[in-house]
Amino acid sequence: MLENCESAKERWGGVSEIIDRWLQERQDMLVLYCSLSSAAGSEGDTEQGKKLQRLCQIMVDYVSAGHFEVYNQLMREGREFNNDEALREAAELYGNIDKTTEFVLDFNDKYQETDDLASLGRDLSLLGEELETRFEAEDRMIAVLHVAHKGLVT
Repeated sequence: MLENCESAKERWGGVSEIIDRWLQERQDMLVLYCSLSSAAGSEGDTEQGKKLQRLCQIMVDYVSAGHFEVYNQLMREGREFNNDEALREAAELYGNIDKTTEFVLDFNDKYQETDDLASLGRDLSLLGEELETRFEAEDRMIAVLHVAHKGLVT
């Protein structure tokens, strides 16, 4: 039994670190997003362009880490703990997240290919709504697939 506990801790103890790093990246992205949103139209195009490129880079990294690292770990954890109800809810949440991914990638593509920042303010507003939807779904996924098992891992 002790071996099973140690095995679970070895297997899932690192998931918290992955999530913590990912959430720190989210915070960094939000700080930059807020800075860019509050200055939209007031800074020179060069400064806005630099911030926008950095935002796009962080956003794509964040989305990629979610899809290729975090969500896979969370789903694997749910399967290991035979949490079918949480896995069903996570599948629905993933559908919401996936829709926001398309928006983020379209935003990134648009601003990678243009220097025209005339619609940036409007696009940032729409992006903010998408990110809010995404963060709510991600937070819920973490709650049902990781936090629910935390006591079993420690």
